[in-house]
Amino acid sequence: MGFGSAGLTFFNPVARALIKAGASDELKEETLTPLIANLKEEDWDTELDSLQLFLDDPAIVKAFANNDITWD
Repeated sequence: MGFGSAGLTFFNPVARALIKAGASDELKEETLTPLIANLKEEDWDTELDSLQLFLDDPAIVKAFANNDITWD
């Protein structure tokens, strides 16, 4: 059984807070890349739902790609 609520509970709020705070692309990528890796280790199975929400943010898309998660 996967960790379906990881996006709603952890990833999405952090990503939105970084955007709202005006974080640099570098900070977003450095913060979110390890968060995504940790959530994947916990069997995050709705990562594409979260990625889809942030497709307009290249740094967030790159953080997912750093973890081999891409949107085709």
